[in-house]
This record gives sequence, structure tokens and C-alpha cells, in this order.
Amino acid sequence: MSLVVQKYGGSSVADGEKIMNVARRIAKTSENGNQVVVVVSAMGDTTDDLIKLAYNVCENPSSRELDVLLSTGEIVSSTLLAMALKSLGAKSISLTGAQAGIRTDNSYSKARITNIDPRRVVRELEKGNIVIVAGFQGMNEEMDTTTLGRGGSDTTAVALAVSLEADKCEIYTDVAGVYTADPRIVSQAKKLDEIGYEEMLEMSTYGANVMHPRAVELGQIYNIPILVASSFLESPGTLIHGGIPMEGRNRVTGIAQDLNVAKVTIVGVPDKPGIAATIFERLANAGISVDTIVQNASIENITDLTFTIAKSDLAPATEIVKPIASEIGARDCIFDPTVGKVSIIGTGIQTSPGYAARMFTTLSQEGINIMLISTSEIRITCIIKEDKVKDAVRALHRAFELEQA
Repeated sequence: MSLVVQKYGGSSVADGEKIMNVARRIAKTSENGNQVVVVVSAMGDTTDDLIKLAYNVCENPSSRELDVLLSTGEIVSSTLLAMALKSLGAKSISLTGAQAGIRTDNSYSKARITNIDPRRVVRELEKGNIVIVAGFQGMNEEMDTTTLGRGGSDTTAVALAVSLEADKCEIYTDVAGVYTADPRIVSQAKKLDEIGYEEMLEMSTYGANVMHPRAVELGQIYNIPILVASSFLESPGTLIHGGIPMEGRNRVTGIAQDLNVAKVTIVGVPDKPGIAATIFERLANAGISVDTIVQNASIENITDLTFTIAKSDLAPATEIVKPIASEIGARDCIFDPTVGKVSIIGTGIQTSPGYAARMFTTLSQEGINIMLISTSEIRITCIIKEDKVKDAVRALHRAFELEQA
């Protein structure tokens, strides 16, 4: 008997009809002789609606209370799904994240899973139940409810699959799998049958919203294959796993884009030890992640420092950076929320000549100016104006002939 962990996103359980559709899929999996654990997201736009409601009653809601509020969305969908399964004659039980043994650190709204005690889930499986777990949430050492941040249900599912030593982890969403580019932008984008962990991690980190990066990272660390497929179609989906052959294929696997980007430039920074450490340490203490960092060559011991952050972090970053700039005697701070990222991703592109040149030439031919460049062993990212991102994605998809993937 196989143990299968499945996850269904908010669009898959957006209303009663869709919940029944998901229940039938789960029941079929169980009837095929599998033990089934299901992680479910909040219905449709429930999380956004709860956030709006919170700010309607309080200008600055407590992060603790906000996490308790937001966790209720997944609890509603998990209980409704358990009811739907019982109406089909399938034994099932719903559990909150805490009841499922998911323990986290104390970082409200961005908590990380520290460990999972799967004993309750195992007991319910031994009783013959299909176990429905509310995703996106856990409990800290104070027994307070915490949430894992956007996309946290993906992380819940993979973490449960690891702790339960599941045979399969399946992520069901509103798309048929992982594509060479966003099919809403590139109509010729092709669904990939398989993709490696490293490539998927870069795709997720740099804008592909099919999978949460933390979930992919967990899958890679513990070597859990992850299937991404549609909850609405009977299609094979995309398998994320290790050991994808590199040679003999186009090394560019896909194009990713991200519009949640802002550029910060501190002009006239004294070029002396400790300045960068001061800036980035204070940003890190505020929970703000920094991506691309560029420091110009020093002229007369003065330099410019540019970095990118999530656009959603721009307001708190501004409050942190401006006082620091004043303290260190910088000439100015420039904050630009009108930028975006476009990336080519694929194993081996950094060790093979011509990929960077083709990317830069393609963007130049489209009249797209590159502001910043960052790279990894399997990725090249360009920071450009946000209104040029879609044109860049289409042009790069053509240039690397990904429609033939």
C-alpha cells in the first residue's frame, strides 16, 4: 500500500462544486489502494479577503492575531473537504496544522517549519481515514498559531511527505504543470514533462508561481519527487526530481519573470569597511531579503550601492535606508518601484559559451535596456523596466527556441 500526499490550491477548492470535484479525485486515489494525506489551501480569495477585513477594523493589526485569523481560511476548506468525502462514503478527518504536529519558529506570517510530529496523522491513517490537513499553518513553542507565508501550503505538503516517508507528493493546481514560460504571456509555451530540482528552485525563486521555493528546496534536500498537475484535467503534469540529463539538449529550460521588484540606490557612499554590513544587517533584522547587489568601482573613496528587494518591502526598506544614508553621509537615496526581472534558467548555461551573449543581444534588438545583471551557475537574470518584461519574456522564448521543448 502506497502513502500519497496531495495538495490542492485555493482555485481548486474555490466553491462547493470544486470541493466535490476534488473529493471525488481523492476518493478515487484511496479506492486504488493508497493511504492518502491531503493538504488544502483556503478557498479562492479567502486569504486576501481576511487581510482586508483585518485592516478594516484595525490600522495596525497584531501579527499574532492576524496569523490566527488567516489560518481559519484553510480550516474552513479542510473541514468542508472532509464533509464532502464523507458524503461520498469515504472515511476522513480534518486536522489543523497544530493537530497534524506541525511545529514552527516564532516568525508570524513568515514562519518556518522546525519539525513535524506525525504521530496523530499516522494514527488516523491506521484507522482507515483519509487525513485532510489545513495547509499554510503550524504552532510555535508558545502554542500560538503561526502561518508560513504565501505559498506555504506547498511547503506543508512536502514537509508532511518527508516526515511520513510518503511514496509520492502531488501538487494540484489550476495549471497543467510547469511550462517553459508563463503561458499567459507566451502562447507557444510548452509544458515540461520533467524538470530538475535546481532548475525548478530557480524558476520558483525568480517568478514562476507554480511552486513555492521553500517546498522545492525541501524536496531537493530529502529527494522527494514532486508531481505538479492540474486538478481540473486528467493530464500527466510535470515531475520535479533529480538526475535530469544535461547533455544533448537545449540548456535553457525556461524563462521566468517577476514584477514584485524594486530597485534601491544609495548614491555617494563612503568606500570604507562596515558600511554595506550596516545597511544589509538592518534590512535582514527587519525580515527584508535582498537580491541583486551591485557596487560601482570606487572613485576618490566614494561609490554607489544598488540592490533589489521585493516591491512589497519597499515602504519598510525606505524607512530603514534613509536614516542609514544620512548617518554615513551618502549624497542621496533613489527608490525605483518600476522595475522587473527576466531570467533564463537551465543547468549548464554558465559553463557553455554563448548563452549570456544571446540573451543580451536579444534584449538589445528589442530595444530593452539592462539596468543590472545577476547570475548563478544555472541562471542569468536581468533587471529591466517593468513595462518591458512581457516583451522580454516573449523575445527570449523565441531566441532560445523553447517552443520546440
